[in-house]
Amino acid sequence: MAQKGNKNIVVSDIKPIGSKKGVQLPFFTARVQAGFPSPGDDYIEKNLDLNELLIKNPSATFFVKVEGDSMSDIRIQTGDTLIVDRALEAKDKNIVIATINGELTVKRVWIANNKVFLKPENDKFSPIEITEEMDFDIWGVVTYVIHKL
Repeated sequence: MAQKGNKNIVVSDIKPIGSKKGVQLPFFTARVQAGFPSPGDDYIEKNLDLNELLIKNPSATFFVKVEGDSMSDIRIQTGDTLIVDRALEAKDKNIVIATINGELTVKRVWIANNKVFLKPENDKFSPIEITEEMDFDIWGVVTYVIHKL
């Protein structure tokens, strides 16, 4: 893959969603103040299932782990988990999981002058122009990034 610097970002540990019912966790409907603290409503209004919140198409969704730093400018970092939806059509400027000549990668789709590029979000790396000679496929559109603080 084309790159100018450190290690290109790759995807590892692909995991399907599975058909198990998710765990429902307490969901506080009161908003949390990011400025001056205010008295909170300390009651739970309903339960929240993260699958319902984060996964629109369960049978077409999978998780992947990230390794590398080519997307670090948009805070996709080594160790992050991406939620990827295969049912969504990739469009210009979407973040996608793609294969190029058999290698998985996460990049932004960039369409310019009737050409398709996979664009890293780190100036140390060069965009990859997709040509007819390449074995190229988009596996899905990244819908969420799970990042541990």
